[in-house]
Amino acid sequence: MNYNRYKKPFFKSLFWHQNKWHRHGVLVHTLKVMYHVAKAGRFDLLAAAMLHDIAKPLTAYHDAEDIKEGSKDYSFTNHEELSYYLIKDWKWITKKTKDVVRYHYHIRGMAKAKEKGKVGKYNRYKREFIKLHPRLKYDLAFFMKCDDKGKK
Repeated sequence: MNYNRYKKPFFKSLFWHQNKWHRHGVLVHTLKVMYHVAKAGRFDLLAAAMLHDIAKPLTAYHDAEDIKEGSKDYSFTNHEELSYYLIKDWKWITKKTKDVVRYHYHIRGMAKAKEKGKVGKYNRYKREFIKLHPRLKYDLAFFMKCDDKGKK
């Protein structure tokens, strides 16, 4: 994949527009997720809220269908894995934060893959999700609620 470091999609997705599911660019979305996490008193997830989409502007691209339909929406394939990769060696970041950043899309990814009948993708997400600690699964479910609130 061609990462768009400091190109038009990088800045557009960072400051102005992501896609039809997000009202704001990545920066404002991230601040809103941080707000909802802090408002709920889950300060243990604040760093994850700040870092969960750190790689989104780097992965922003228009897929073939977006271009064909004239959409201004961006796709962010594997942004969660690249976000994790960027922070994985940071000693001052907890394992929990790194895990939330890495797996924050799994719940939604499983649901979307199942809905679209993508059995292989669904099974891959599910195999990884089953291995996660129950507390992490609980934190991910809570985190996704905050992420959803940050989209509006």
